[in-house]
Amino acid sequence: MNPSPDSLQAFAQAASCGSLSAAARRLGKSQSTISEAVARLELDLGVELFERGPRRLQLTEAGSSLLAHAEEVLAASDRLARHAASLAKGQEACLTVVLTDAYQPKRFEVRLQELDQHYPDLQLESLIAEQADVLDLVSQGRAQLGLTAALPNYPPHIAHARLAMSSELSLFVAKNHPLSKLKQVRHEDLSHWRLLRLSSVANDHTNSDDLPGSGGRCWAAPDYLMLLEMARRGFGWAELPRQLVDAYGFGELYEMPCSGWPRRVTVDVIWSRQRALGPVTAWLLERLLEDA
Repeated sequence: MNPSPDSLQAFAQAASCGSLSAAARRLGKSQSTISEAVARLELDLGVELFERGPRRLQLTEAGSSLLAHAEEVLAASDRLARHAASLAKGQEACLTVVLTDAYQPKRFEVRLQELDQHYPDLQLESLIAEQADVLDLVSQGRAQLGLTAALPNYPPHIAHARLAMSSELSLFVAKNHPLSKLKQVRHEDLSHWRLLRLSSVANDHTNSDDLPGSGGRCWAAPDYLMLLEMARRGFGWAELPRQLVDAYGFGELYEMPCSGWPRRVTVDVIWSRQRALGPVTAWLLERLLEDA
């Protein structure tokens, strides 16, 4: 048994109008067509949907129970048709955005809410990566858009634009670490303790050679959140985004007073010139650039 969309629509419209004739006028069909569709649906389902009265149709108990299911099927059918029409026009079925976990801007969250409203059937994938990995994922076509710390230069095939968002990085260590006892932390003080740094390096502000004490012991991690956890556990000190520490440090990290920190880092959105942007990607890019 597989009720036809026409039968379900006739049932739902007749229930809404309370009359087969009114449902027929609403749907632009003859009353006999609507009556036959409802009768066929009742036969398929094996239950009576309406009590036929002299003035107004009344849903039976079974009809009242099944109406919500019929409306769900009709709504799903509508979504299917809209999504198919969008895909036929070239709209992407899936959009992938890669961004560093250094940045959690409110504007980006707002744009995602708008994306959900405008393209409710879109599959969205968010990836977390740092510096060179962001460039690689966009270059390979694995992601359509990337949010990354601004670079002085980009490969010719990478397009980029500056966004009105930034992150502030500072040096952090666990509160019970010996470095947290110093009123002023010098570069030579840091050189005695393990440096925690990103394993992917592609920017001056996070280049391990640019960090004091980088010539000593070093542990690396692929993202800032893992570095934060390593610092919380006292394994060493790290340059971390302040907003990430505020959100996930749980008050267990100490921001060291050190010359040259904190540092403010601007953000770029990047995309590949080698691939045409789909309509959804272009829409999101324009919305991000409106904040710039």
